[in-house]
Amino acid sequence: MEKKNTYKIAVLPGDGIGPEIVAEAVKVLGAVAEQTGVTIEFEYGRIGGIAIDTDGTPLPEETLEIAKRADAVLLGAVGGPKWDQNPGHLRPETGLLGIRKALGLFANIRPATMHPSLVDASSLKPEVVSGVDLIVVRELTGGIYFGEKKRYAAADGGEVAEDLLIYHEAEIERILRVAFELARKRSRRLVSVDKANVLESSRLWRKVAERVAADYPDVELSHMLVDSCAMQLVRAPKQFDVIVTENMFGDILSDQAAMLTGSIGMLASASLAEGSFGLYEPVHGSAPDIAGKGIANPLATILSAAMLLRHSLGLDEAAAAVEQAVWAVLEAGHRTGDIAQDKSKALGTVEIGQLVLNELAKRTVKK
Repeated sequence: MEKKNTYKIAVLPGDGIGPEIVAEAVKVLGAVAEQTGVTIEFEYGRIGGIAIDTDGTPLPEETLEIAKRADAVLLGAVGGPKWDQNPGHLRPETGLLGIRKALGLFANIRPATMHPSLVDASSLKPEVVSGVDLIVVRELTGGIYFGEKKRYAAADGGEVAEDLLIYHEAEIERILRVAFELARKRSRRLVSVDKANVLESSRLWRKVAERVAADYPDVELSHMLVDSCAMQLVRAPKQFDVIVTENMFGDILSDQAAMLTGSIGMLASASLAEGSFGLYEPVHGSAPDIAGKGIANPLATILSAAMLLRHSLGLDEAAAAVEQAVWAVLEAGHRTGDIAQDKSKALGTVEIGQLVLNELAKRTVKK
Protein backbone atom coordinates (compact mmCIF):
# COMPACT_ATOMS: atom_id res chain seq x y z
CA MET A 1 0.00 0.00 0.00
CA GLU A 2 1.40 3.38 -1.02
CA LYS A 3 2.07 5.68 1.92
CA LYS A 4 0.95 9.29 1.55
CA ASN A 5 1.41 12.48 3.54
CA THR A 6 -2.22 13.61 3.33
CA TYR A 7 -5.34 11.50 3.80
CA LYS A 8 -8.99 12.41 3.47
CA ILE A 9 -11.51 10.85 5.83
CA ALA A 10 -15.26 11.14 5.27
CA VAL A 11 -16.95 11.39 8.66
CA LEU A 12 -20.62 10.38 8.87
CA PRO A 13 -21.75 10.65 12.52
CA GLY A 14 -25.34 9.60 11.77
CA ASP A 15 -28.03 9.28 14.43
CA GLY A 16 -28.44 8.69 18.15
CA ILE A 17 -25.10 8.32 19.92
CA GLY A 18 -23.27 8.45 16.58
CA PRO A 19 -22.06 12.07 16.89
CA GLU A 20 -20.78 11.50 20.45
CA ILE A 21 -18.76 8.37 19.78
CA VAL A 22 -17.44 9.54 16.42
CA ALA A 23 -16.15 12.74 18.03
CA GLU A 24 -13.88 10.68 20.30
CA ALA A 25 -12.58 8.58 17.40
CA VAL A 26 -11.82 11.73 15.38
CA LYS A 27 -9.78 13.05 18.33
CA VAL A 28 -7.76 9.83 18.30
CA LEU A 29 -7.17 10.04 14.55
CA GLY A 30 -6.10 13.66 15.01
CA ALA A 31 -3.61 12.62 17.69
CA VAL A 32 -2.22 9.91 15.41
CA ALA A 33 -1.80 12.45 12.61
CA GLU A 34 0.13 14.75 14.94
CA GLN A 35 2.38 11.96 16.19
CA THR A 36 3.12 10.49 12.76
CA GLY A 37 3.51 13.80 10.94
CA VAL A 38 0.84 13.04 8.35
CA THR A 39 -2.14 15.25 7.58
CA ILE A 40 -5.64 13.85 8.01
CA GLU A 41 -8.42 16.00 6.60
CA PHE A 42 -11.96 15.37 7.82
CA GLU A 43 -15.02 16.11 5.72
CA TYR A 44 -18.44 15.63 7.31
CA GLY A 45 -21.65 14.36 5.74
CA ARG A 46 -25.15 13.28 6.74
CA ILE A 47 -26.60 9.77 6.54
CA GLY A 48 -29.57 7.95 8.01
CA GLY A 49 -32.35 9.61 9.97
CA ILE A 50 -30.73 13.02 10.22
CA ALA A 51 -30.34 13.03 6.43
CA ILE A 52 -34.01 12.13 6.00
CA ASP A 53 -34.99 15.07 8.20
CA THR A 54 -32.58 17.51 6.55
CA ASP A 55 -32.30 16.32 2.96
CA GLY A 56 -35.40 14.17 2.44
CA THR A 57 -33.32 11.05 1.73
CA PRO A 58 -31.25 8.68 3.92
CA LEU A 59 -28.28 8.97 1.54
CA PRO A 60 -27.86 12.43 0.00
CA GLU A 61 -25.83 12.68 -3.19
CA GLU A 62 -23.53 15.16 -1.44
CA THR A 63 -22.68 12.55 1.19
CA LEU A 64 -21.91 9.99 -1.47
CA GLU A 65 -19.59 12.43 -3.23
CA ILE A 66 -17.79 13.19 0.04
CA ALA A 67 -17.26 9.46 0.55
CA LYS A 68 -16.06 8.86 -3.01
CA ARG A 69 -13.27 11.44 -2.77
CA ALA A 70 -12.06 10.14 0.60
CA ASP A 71 -9.47 7.48 1.42
CA ALA A 72 -11.85 5.95 3.96
CA VAL A 73 -15.16 6.54 5.72
CA LEU A 74 -15.77 6.66 9.48
CA LEU A 75 -19.43 6.12 10.38
CA GLY A 76 -21.23 6.29 13.71
CA ALA A 77 -24.69 4.71 13.62
CA VAL A 78 -28.03 5.12 11.90
CA GLY A 79 -31.64 4.61 12.91
CA GLY A 80 -34.07 5.21 15.73
CA PRO A 81 -37.77 4.86 16.61
CA LYS A 82 -38.53 8.25 15.06
CA TRP A 83 -38.23 6.72 11.59
CA ASP A 84 -39.47 3.17 12.28
CA GLN A 85 -42.79 3.70 10.52
CA ASN A 86 -41.30 5.30 7.41
CA PRO A 87 -41.68 3.55 4.05
CA GLY A 88 -38.69 1.49 2.95
CA HIS A 89 -37.02 4.16 0.83
CA LEU A 90 -37.16 6.61 3.75
CA ARG A 91 -35.72 4.36 6.45
CA PRO A 92 -32.25 5.20 7.87
CA GLU A 93 -30.96 1.68 7.19
CA THR A 94 -31.65 2.17 3.48
CA GLY A 95 -28.91 4.81 3.49
CA LEU A 96 -26.46 2.33 5.00
CA LEU A 97 -27.31 -0.37 2.46
CA GLY A 98 -27.13 2.23 -0.29
CA ILE A 99 -23.66 3.51 0.57
CA ARG A 100 -22.33 -0.05 0.82
CA LYS A 101 -23.63 -0.81 -2.65
CA ALA A 102 -22.55 2.51 -4.18
CA LEU A 103 -18.99 2.23 -2.83
CA GLY A 104 -18.59 -1.46 -3.64
CA LEU A 105 -18.18 -2.43 0.02
CA PHE A 106 -18.58 -6.17 -0.31
CA ALA A 107 -16.58 -7.58 2.62
CA ASN A 108 -17.50 -6.92 6.24
CA ILE A 109 -14.80 -7.86 8.75
CA ARG A 110 -15.94 -8.16 12.36
CA PRO A 111 -13.39 -9.28 14.96
CA ALA A 112 -14.62 -10.63 18.29
CA THR A 113 -11.75 -10.82 20.75
CA MET A 114 -12.13 -11.41 24.47
CA HIS A 115 -9.67 -9.21 26.29
CA PRO A 116 -8.65 -10.79 29.63
CA SER A 117 -9.79 -7.76 31.63
CA LEU A 118 -13.35 -8.09 30.26
CA VAL A 119 -13.94 -11.79 30.88
CA ASP A 120 -16.28 -11.02 33.78
CA ALA A 121 -18.39 -8.73 31.59
CA SER A 122 -19.60 -11.63 29.44
CA SER A 123 -22.88 -13.34 30.27
CA LEU A 124 -21.21 -16.70 29.57
CA LYS A 125 -18.93 -18.61 31.92
CA PRO A 126 -15.30 -17.40 31.99
CA GLU A 127 -13.99 -20.80 30.93
CA VAL A 128 -16.19 -20.63 27.80
CA VAL A 129 -15.22 -17.15 26.61
CA SER A 130 -11.68 -16.71 27.95
CA GLY A 131 -9.34 -16.74 24.95
CA VAL A 132 -12.00 -16.20 22.28
CA ASP A 133 -10.40 -14.59 19.22
CA LEU A 134 -12.43 -14.97 16.05
CA ILE A 135 -13.43 -12.99 12.96
CA VAL A 136 -16.71 -13.10 11.06
CA VAL A 137 -16.37 -12.28 7.35
CA ARG A 138 -19.77 -11.29 5.97
CA GLU A 139 -20.71 -10.75 2.33
CA LEU A 140 -22.33 -7.31 2.15
CA THR A 141 -23.76 -6.51 -1.26
CA GLY A 142 -25.75 -9.59 -2.29
CA GLY A 143 -28.35 -11.92 -0.92
CA ILE A 144 -31.83 -11.31 0.38
CA TYR A 145 -31.14 -7.73 1.51
CA PHE A 146 -30.66 -6.60 -2.07
CA GLY A 147 -33.09 -8.90 -3.89
CA GLU A 148 -36.42 -7.76 -5.29
CA LYS A 149 -39.08 -7.14 -2.65
CA LYS A 150 -42.85 -7.35 -3.14
CA ARG A 151 -46.03 -7.06 -1.13
CA TYR A 152 -49.38 -7.83 -2.66
CA ALA A 153 -52.90 -9.03 -1.88
CA ALA A 154 -53.57 -12.76 -2.03
CA ALA A 155 -56.70 -14.28 -3.51
CA ASP A 156 -58.08 -14.90 -0.02
CA GLY A 157 -57.77 -11.21 0.85
CA GLY A 158 -54.65 -11.57 2.99
CA GLU A 159 -51.34 -9.90 2.31
CA VAL A 160 -48.26 -11.62 0.90
CA ALA A 161 -44.62 -10.51 1.11
CA GLU A 162 -41.71 -11.73 -1.01
CA ASP A 163 -37.94 -11.18 -0.62
CA LEU A 164 -35.74 -12.64 -3.34
CA LEU A 165 -32.39 -14.18 -2.34
CA ILE A 166 -29.90 -14.08 -5.22
CA TYR A 167 -26.17 -14.80 -5.29
CA HIS A 168 -23.93 -14.85 -8.33
CA GLU A 169 -20.99 -17.24 -8.36
CA ALA A 170 -18.57 -14.33 -8.73
CA GLU A 171 -19.94 -12.61 -5.60
CA ILE A 172 -19.46 -15.78 -3.59
CA GLU A 173 -15.92 -16.36 -4.86
CA ARG A 174 -14.91 -12.78 -4.12
CA ILE A 175 -15.86 -12.91 -0.43
CA LEU A 176 -14.46 -16.41 0.00
CA ARG A 177 -11.05 -15.29 -1.25
CA VAL A 178 -11.04 -12.47 1.31
CA ALA A 179 -11.75 -15.02 4.04
CA PHE A 180 -9.16 -17.50 2.81
CA GLU A 181 -6.49 -14.79 2.69
CA LEU A 182 -7.40 -13.70 6.22
CA ALA A 183 -7.35 -17.29 7.51
CA ARG A 184 -3.95 -17.79 5.88
CA LYS A 185 -2.56 -14.96 8.06
CA ARG A 186 -4.05 -16.46 11.24
CA SER A 187 -4.47 -20.11 12.20
CA ARG A 188 -5.19 -21.35 8.65
CA ARG A 189 -8.67 -22.58 9.59
CA LEU A 190 -11.82 -21.37 7.84
CA VAL A 191 -15.44 -22.29 8.55
CA SER A 192 -17.91 -21.56 5.75
CA VAL A 193 -21.46 -21.18 7.07
CA ASP A 194 -24.54 -21.86 4.95
CA LYS A 195 -27.93 -23.60 4.91
CA ALA A 196 -27.12 -26.06 2.14
CA ASN A 197 -29.64 -28.62 3.39
CA VAL A 198 -32.47 -26.24 2.45
CA LEU A 199 -31.37 -23.35 0.22
CA GLU A 200 -30.21 -23.57 -3.39
CA SER A 201 -28.14 -20.40 -2.91
CA SER A 202 -26.29 -22.16 -0.09
CA ARG A 203 -25.64 -25.22 -2.23
CA LEU A 204 -24.00 -22.95 -4.82
CA TRP A 205 -22.08 -21.23 -2.00
CA ARG A 206 -20.71 -24.57 -0.81
CA LYS A 207 -19.78 -25.65 -4.34
CA VAL A 208 -17.84 -22.43 -4.93
CA ALA A 209 -16.14 -22.72 -1.53
CA GLU A 210 -14.84 -26.18 -2.42
CA ARG A 211 -13.54 -24.93 -5.76
CA VAL A 212 -11.78 -21.89 -4.26
CA ALA A 213 -10.29 -24.04 -1.48
CA ALA A 214 -8.15 -25.78 -4.09
CA ASP A 215 -6.19 -22.52 -4.42
CA TYR A 216 -5.51 -22.50 -0.67
CA PRO A 217 -4.20 -25.98 0.19
CA ASP A 218 -2.59 -24.57 3.34
CA VAL A 219 -5.99 -23.53 4.76
CA GLU A 220 -8.32 -26.11 6.31
CA LEU A 221 -11.88 -25.51 5.07
CA SER A 222 -14.91 -26.89 6.88
CA HIS A 223 -18.64 -26.31 6.40
CA MET A 224 -21.28 -25.69 9.04
CA LEU A 225 -25.01 -25.09 8.84
CA VAL A 226 -26.03 -21.70 10.19
CA ASP A 227 -28.23 -23.06 12.98
CA SER A 228 -25.45 -25.34 14.16
CA CYS A 229 -22.98 -22.45 14.02
CA ALA A 230 -25.26 -20.29 16.17
CA MET A 231 -25.38 -23.07 18.76
CA GLN A 232 -21.63 -23.72 18.67
CA LEU A 233 -20.81 -20.01 19.08
CA VAL A 234 -22.48 -20.18 22.49
CA ARG A 235 -21.41 -23.71 23.43
CA ALA A 236 -17.75 -23.67 22.36
CA PRO A 237 -16.74 -20.41 20.66
CA LYS A 238 -12.99 -21.05 20.89
CA GLN A 239 -13.26 -23.67 18.14
CA PHE A 240 -13.67 -20.83 15.61
CA ASP A 241 -11.01 -18.64 14.06
CA VAL A 242 -12.38 -17.23 10.77
CA ILE A 243 -16.03 -17.64 9.78
CA VAL A 244 -17.27 -16.66 6.32
CA THR A 245 -20.92 -16.46 5.34
CA GLU A 246 -23.56 -14.69 3.28
CA ASN A 247 -25.22 -11.37 4.07
CA MET A 248 -28.16 -12.22 6.35
CA PHE A 249 -26.45 -15.07 8.19
CA GLY A 250 -23.44 -12.83 8.76
CA ASP A 251 -25.61 -10.02 10.09
CA ILE A 252 -27.01 -12.33 12.77
CA LEU A 253 -23.91 -14.36 13.63
CA SER A 254 -21.59 -11.35 13.90
CA ASP A 255 -23.86 -9.73 16.49
CA GLN A 256 -24.02 -13.00 18.40
CA ALA A 257 -20.23 -13.28 18.30
CA ALA A 258 -19.95 -9.70 19.51
CA MET A 259 -21.86 -10.49 22.68
CA LEU A 260 -19.38 -13.22 23.59
CA THR A 261 -17.01 -10.42 24.54
CA GLY A 262 -19.35 -8.87 27.09
CA SER A 263 -20.69 -5.84 25.24
CA ILE A 264 -21.60 -5.07 21.68
CA GLY A 265 -20.23 -1.61 22.55
CA MET A 266 -16.70 -2.99 22.31
CA LEU A 267 -16.76 -4.38 18.78
CA ALA A 268 -15.35 -2.66 15.70
CA SER A 269 -15.95 -3.47 12.05
CA ALA A 270 -14.58 -2.76 8.59
CA SER A 271 -16.52 -2.90 5.32
CA LEU A 272 -13.99 -3.19 2.52
CA ALA A 273 -14.04 -2.60 -1.23
CA GLU A 274 -11.50 -3.81 -3.76
CA GLY A 275 -8.14 -2.22 -2.93
CA SER A 276 -7.64 -0.28 0.30
CA PHE A 277 -10.88 1.72 0.51
CA GLY A 278 -13.19 0.93 3.40
CA LEU A 279 -15.99 2.12 5.65
CA TYR A 280 -15.43 1.69 9.38
CA GLU A 281 -18.13 1.64 12.04
CA PRO A 282 -18.89 0.15 15.45
CA VAL A 283 -21.07 -2.95 15.45
CA HIS A 284 -23.62 -1.50 17.90
CA GLY A 285 -26.60 0.60 16.87
CA SER A 286 -27.61 4.20 17.50
CA ALA A 287 -28.86 3.58 21.09
CA PRO A 288 -31.35 6.47 21.01
CA ASP A 289 -32.31 5.83 24.64
CA ILE A 290 -28.92 7.15 25.82
CA ALA A 291 -28.20 9.65 23.05
CA GLY A 292 -27.09 13.04 24.34
CA LYS A 293 -26.41 11.77 27.86
CA GLY A 294 -22.65 11.51 27.42
CA ILE A 295 -22.51 7.91 28.66
CA ALA A 296 -22.10 5.94 25.41
CA ASN A 297 -19.07 3.68 25.02
CA PRO A 298 -16.79 5.12 22.29
CA LEU A 299 -14.26 2.29 22.37
CA ALA A 300 -15.79 0.31 19.49
CA THR A 301 -15.61 3.42 17.33
CA ILE A 302 -12.03 4.12 18.40
CA LEU A 303 -11.13 0.51 17.57
CA SER A 304 -12.89 0.96 14.21
CA ALA A 305 -10.62 3.96 13.66
CA ALA A 306 -7.65 1.67 14.36
CA MET A 307 -8.91 -0.69 11.65
CA LEU A 308 -9.16 2.33 9.34
CA LEU A 309 -5.54 3.22 10.02
CA ARG A 310 -4.44 -0.33 9.27
CA HIS A 311 -6.55 -1.34 6.27
CA SER A 312 -7.07 1.94 4.39
CA LEU A 313 -4.13 4.15 5.37
CA GLY A 314 -1.48 1.48 5.81
CA LEU A 315 -0.42 2.90 9.20
CA ASP A 316 -0.02 -0.45 10.93
CA GLU A 317 2.09 0.76 13.86
CA ALA A 318 -0.31 3.59 14.56
CA ALA A 319 -3.24 1.16 14.48
CA ALA A 320 -1.48 -1.12 16.96
CA ALA A 321 -0.72 1.85 19.23
CA VAL A 322 -4.40 2.85 19.32
CA GLU A 323 -5.44 -0.71 20.15
CA GLN A 324 -2.81 -0.94 22.88
CA ALA A 325 -4.02 2.36 24.33
CA VAL A 326 -7.59 1.01 24.52
CA TRP A 327 -6.44 -2.21 26.21
CA ALA A 328 -4.32 -0.22 28.68
CA VAL A 329 -7.34 1.84 29.71
CA LEU A 330 -9.35 -1.33 30.29
CA GLU A 331 -6.52 -3.04 32.17
CA ALA A 332 -6.38 -0.03 34.49
CA GLY A 333 -10.00 -0.80 35.41
CA HIS A 334 -11.72 2.07 33.63
CA ARG A 335 -15.17 1.28 32.29
CA THR A 336 -18.23 2.85 30.69
CA GLY A 337 -21.63 1.86 32.00
CA ASP A 338 -22.22 -0.99 29.53
CA ILE A 339 -19.19 -2.96 30.76
CA ALA A 340 -18.85 -1.70 34.36
CA GLN A 341 -19.69 -4.11 37.16
CA ASP A 342 -19.95 -1.19 39.57
CA LYS A 343 -22.17 1.24 37.67
CA SER A 344 -21.49 3.99 40.20
CA LYS A 345 -17.88 4.15 38.97
CA ALA A 346 -18.71 4.18 35.27
CA LEU A 347 -17.06 6.88 33.17
CA GLY A 348 -18.64 8.98 30.45
CA THR A 349 -17.93 9.08 26.73
CA VAL A 350 -15.52 12.02 26.81
CA GLU A 351 -13.77 10.79 29.95
CA ILE A 352 -12.96 7.36 28.55
CA GLY A 353 -11.95 8.93 25.24
CA GLN A 354 -9.51 11.24 27.03
CA LEU A 355 -7.95 8.29 28.87
CA VAL A 356 -7.28 6.63 25.51
CA LEU A 357 -5.65 9.84 24.26
CA ASN A 358 -3.51 9.94 27.41
CA GLU A 359 -2.35 6.37 26.85
CA LEU A 360 -1.71 7.01 23.17
CA ALA A 361 0.50 9.98 24.06
CA LYS A 362 2.78 7.62 26.01
CA ARG A 363 3.49 5.54 22.92
CA THR A 364 5.86 6.21 20.06
CA VAL A 365 3.81 6.11 16.89
CA LYS A 366 5.65 5.85 13.58
CA LYS A 367 4.29 6.53 10.11
